[in-house]
Amino acid sequence: MRAINLLFIASLSSLVLSGCMSTRHVLGKDEIDYEKASGGGRYSILQDHAPTGDIKVDHLPDLVPKWEEKSRGGNKSPYEVWGKKYWVMDSAQGYVAEGTASWYGKKFHGHKTSNGETYDMYAFSAAHKSLPLPTYLKVTNLDNQRSVIVRVNDRGPFHGDRLIDLSYAAAARLDYHKKGLARVRIEAITPAKGQSYRPSETAVSTPVPPLKALPDKALATPPVENPSPEAELRFSHLQMGAFSSEESADQLKRRLFEAFDTSVKVVVNKQSDGLYKVFVGPFESADKLLEWQSKLQQEGFGNPVRVALVP
Repeated sequence: MRAINLLFIASLSSLVLSGCMSTRHVLGKDEIDYEKASGGGRYSILQDHAPTGDIKVDHLPDLVPKWEEKSRGGNKSPYEVWGKKYWVMDSAQGYVAEGTASWYGKKFHGHKTSNGETYDMYAFSAAHKSLPLPTYLKVTNLDNQRSVIVRVNDRGPFHGDRLIDLSYAAAARLDYHKKGLARVRIEAITPAKGQSYRPSETAVSTPVPPLKALPDKALATPPVENPSPEAELRFSHLQMGAFSSEESADQLKRRLFEAFDTSVKVVVNKQSDGLYKVFVGPFESADKLLEWQSKLQQEGFGNPVRVALVP
């Protein structure tokens, strides 16, 4: 690290000298790398690393998602990072995705997050490029099925094709903090204002042409003397994933057919936000749905999300 710092000091020195000779200067590769690594001089540590010692996180309490207003900071859309534009979603409702998770630690510890809060690597938080701030997510490590609930309050990761950056504590809870990267499934948890979070229902799908997802309140409607068709509905499908490319959704569909042949019906629907969602169903009863949810988990298809869909 010291050698790296000396290298950058030398680079900056040459920049100062060249500035004395000319009023115009084009940043060289080393200077651009330094700007990125230091966040424009914001961070004193150039390369991120884990905290010292073996950190235990089992004692940390689980987050309980709640309704929150959007942060005043961090929700500008579009925004630009190193010449590339990113757009923030209007809502996280029904968002489910799979991809690569990384983590960030000591370099960023104590600095401001995108929404103005202070980053704490020992708390369960996360950074995402497009979800509204804040958003609660259930994150599942697809290699060991461990899960954690995090609160997204930062932007990133802006590196390669990574889907999400978790705090060091969250990565430790998922047991990939020593590897650096993990295959994960993320599911948005969006409690309505005035309602409490129910762990068994981490995500409810948004409308899916030509299917329609019922609002959560329809599922909780108490019995009435002459119930309407909506009041009698229960979970009918299992949502297996949501992808930005149709090819990825079709790959999951093929995997399902390879595992179960034609014993289940698989549907891929494109959403208004461009995501391709994969559903299994419908199931004629709640028992059948739970039976297939267990089968799919045992075959390594993650944790399917129960949704109620009608034509």
